[in-house]
Amino acid sequence: MLDTRFPRFVGDIGSQDTWPFDVVFEVVRGARASDVVNSTGEQKLQPFIDAAIKLQSKGVSGITTSCGFLSMVQADIAEHLHIPFVASSLIQVPWVQSTLPPGKRVGILTIDSNALTALHLQAAGIDTDIPVAGVQHGLEFTQAILNDRLAMSKNQCEHDNVEAALQFVSAHPDLGAIVLECTNMAPYASAIQRATGLPVFSIYTLICWLQSGLLSRQF
Repeated sequence: MLDTRFPRFVGDIGSQDTWPFDVVFEVVRGARASDVVNSTGEQKLQPFIDAAIKLQSKGVSGITTSCGFLSMVQADIAEHLHIPFVASSLIQVPWVQSTLPPGKRVGILTIDSNALTALHLQAAGIDTDIPVAGVQHGLEFTQAILNDRLAMSKNQCEHDNVEAALQFVSAHPDLGAIVLECTNMAPYASAIQRATGLPVFSIYTLICWLQSGLLSRQF
């Protein structure tokens, strides 16, 4: 987990109530959301590696992060672990693309489209010509998270995400699905799906997929 104080609504990766299974949180002290999103260079890896190793020592069966922009640390952290690790919801993009009919493309909705670079995409195995849209022009969501506000309006955050998604679909009529980069967007996935009529994938869908393999259902 990044070191944040903004509200964690149900559906957010940082809310215990989001998950239908037990989760353990480990905060990487000093790792701010704005620094990770706006970083122009490599992340300071050691604090993330230390946090992952600490979680592993507690006996967890899999590990993720709380920011999609950490796709660039996937290989660096995974090599220090002996359990599955997924750095970002973005790793779903190639999978989702493979499910779509001819002529349809998957697109990425991100907290800030200006900050999501080719390096983030390439680290997740994504072609850099993929359609990308950001929520940064909304009134609440991006600003509240990157400025780490103590309070934010869930209704306005939902409005920001839905409006950005609708504009995204309008600009790219060939979209067949949307992957949400930001781990704080999952609370609004259902609203985005209703508004656009498209399948929506998030950190929630990724971690539920991962958990289904870590603890197989007995039939």
